Amino acid sequence: MTIEATALSKSYDGHRVLDGIDLAVPRGSVLALLGPNGAGKTTAVRILATLTPADSGTARVAGHDIAADRAAVRRHISLTGQFAAVDELQTGAETLRMMGRLSGLPRRAAHARAEELLHRFGLTEAAHRTAKTYSGGMRRRLDLAASLVTRPEVIFLDEPTTGLDPRSRRELWEVVRELRADGVTVLLTTQYLEEADRLADRIAVLDSGRVVAEGTAAELKSRVAGFRLELALTSRAAYERLAPWAAHRAPEELTLGVPTDGSAAHVRSLLDELDPDRTAVGSFAVRTATLDDVFLALTGAPR
Repeated sequence: MTIEATALSKSYDGHRVLDGIDLAVPRGSVLALLGPNGAGKTTAVRILATLTPADSGTARVAGHDIAADRAAVRRHISLTGQFAAVDELQTGAETLRMMGRLSGLPRRAAHARAEELLHRFGLTEAAHRTAKTYSGGMRRRLDLAASLVTRPEVIFLDEPTTGLDPRSRRELWEVVRELRADGVTVLLTTQYLEEADRLADRIAVLDSGRVVAEGTAAELKSRVAGFRLELALTSRAAYERLAPWAAHRAPEELTLGVPTDGSAAHVRSLLDELDPDRTAVGSFAVRTATLDDVFLALTGAPR
C-alpha cells in the first residue's frame, strides 16, 4: 500500500475531529474521502501530508512513517489545497520554472519540465501571460501542474474542483485519470458525489471524524438499496401518511423514495400496498441508487 493509516485521531480544543480512522490506498489508485463539512477530510490530508501531527495512531506514506521520517515523506508527495495558490504577477511559464528551480532542478531541466507541464495541462498558449489573466480553471490547472514538477509518487487533492465551472471540473477530472494511468497514487477529498463516483477506485465516507463506510461506488450503492421507487404524492395528507415507509423524503416536493428490488412484480406490489385506492400517488419512477442515497443514509447530512 502506498498510503496506510491506522487509528489516526486528532482533537482541537477538546473537539475530536478525527476519531481513529483507518485507510489503505494501493499504488496507482484513487481513494476519495467523501463527507460533509467538518467530517475530518482536510484534517486527515494534513496529517498524512505531515503538516499536522496526529494525537494518536500511525501512518506510512510512500513507505515512510509520517512522524519518524517526515522529510522522506515530503520528498515523495505533493499537496494541492482547496484554492489555487499561484502568484498572479508571474506568467505560467515563470511559475513552473521557479518551482523546478526551488525543487533543485538545474536551469535547463527546470525549463524543460515547465514546457512539458504547460503542454500536458493545455496552458502552452497562455504560458507567457500573467496568472491574473487566467480563468479559475486555468489557475487550478497551473496550480496542479506546479505540484507535479517533482513527479511525486503520491498527490493529495483537497477539494480541487471547489468553485470551478462544470467544464473546468471535467478538465481536472481528466487530469486525475491521467495521473492514475501514470501510476501516481491520488487521495482526493470532495463533497461532490459525482466526482467521487467518476474518479475513485474506492470511496471512504467520513462523518464526525469516523469512516462510516468504505468500498467501491457500486458496493456502497448496494448497501443502501439497489433501486428505489420514487413517488410523487398528490397531497400533503398523502405524503404524511406514506412517509413512514420511505427511506428518502423531500417534503417540499411531496416526494418519497421507497426501497425496491426494481422488479415489475415488486413495484406493482408496493404501489398496491401503499396506494390501494390509487389516489395518493400522482406519478412514480424507478431509479437506481446513487451516491446521494449513500451520503444521506450514512451521514444524515442534507444535500
